[in-house]
Amino acid sequence: MDARVKPAPQAIRLARADNPKMRERDLASQLGISEAELVAAHCGEGVVRVEPRVNDLLTGLESVGEVMALTRNESAVHEKIGIYDKVVTGNHNAMVLGENIDLRIFPKIWAHGFAVEKRDGGEIRRSLQFFDKEGEAVHKVHLRSTSNLYAYQKLVADLASVDQRQTLDLSYEDTADDGAELPETSTSIDDLRDRWSKLTDTHQFFGMLRTLKLSRQQAVRMVGQDYAWLVDNDALAAMLHHAAEGETPIMCFVGNRGCIQIHSGPVRNIKPMGPWINILDETFHMHLRMDHVGEVWAVRKPTKDGHVTSLEAYGADGKMIIQFFGKRHEGQSEREDWRFIAENLPRIPTSTAA
Repeated sequence: MDARVKPAPQAIRLARADNPKMRERDLASQLGISEAELVAAHCGEGVVRVEPRVNDLLTGLESVGEVMALTRNESAVHEKIGIYDKVVTGNHNAMVLGENIDLRIFPKIWAHGFAVEKRDGGEIRRSLQFFDKEGEAVHKVHLRSTSNLYAYQKLVADLASVDQRQTLDLSYEDTADDGAELPETSTSIDDLRDRWSKLTDTHQFFGMLRTLKLSRQQAVRMVGQDYAWLVDNDALAAMLHHAAEGETPIMCFVGNRGCIQIHSGPVRNIKPMGPWINILDETFHMHLRMDHVGEVWAVRKPTKDGHVTSLEAYGADGKMIIQFFGKRHEGQSEREDWRFIAENLPRIPTSTAA
């Protein structure tokens, strides 16, 4: 974060009033503050600070009905319309396993929360917005015309914080374990390949990386082309067009340190706009900044149901931006149509990994 003196709440609100159409994230960056500080400056003026009690939030959202869930990182935005149901609470991991809203949540990352009301012409737009300790957005819930307003207002009242200051105390910590490039590893390729070959579930992959002290990108670069191969960056758009044309249902994962949001199903309306590639379907929108993509890898992981293939895009910082699979359930083998798409995307020759 910029070391210059940060603007006072009144100056932040004036800047917001002067730039009503600018996205909060962009305005905050222009002001040298976090998005959470921009929102906090409006406490008492359409904004109520709420406690980020994730388990209470998730169970309370069940009765709010249809909403739009939004999870993003610096380079990708994932929006799903649906209801929060099949909630699994937990202090370290929580989940929403509904048909449309499918989330993996890490509650300890959620540090600041707000209920936001914004007047837009003749209507009021309402949302719940949650941020990490550094003021970066982890998850947002936007109400729709069909949402249960009474249940929402009750939830806000239940979560309302005694602290309604217009300033925010942020803290910054080492995030070296969040997927970015790790220091040079002493792990041998043979050890990595041996452990990789013994995977029986895709969820074991993260544990393998932690044991070997590897980032995800380091592992795919090292393991060899029978398990991971580099593809052209344009392969992402090509895959989406092929999936749409062939009606191949896919899984699309976008996440940050506090939340991963998943779409499972077909995609239909693929639209490039400037640097963005977009999915603009009825209940699912995805926006991906292609100019932020450094590398795209096709990755093959063994499971007890046969190997599964993912397409993974990484940024210049080594963090994964977005990940795709063919839609499947535990106990099912991978879809042949998805595997055909993934294995026939244009490859980039690479030398033997070092």
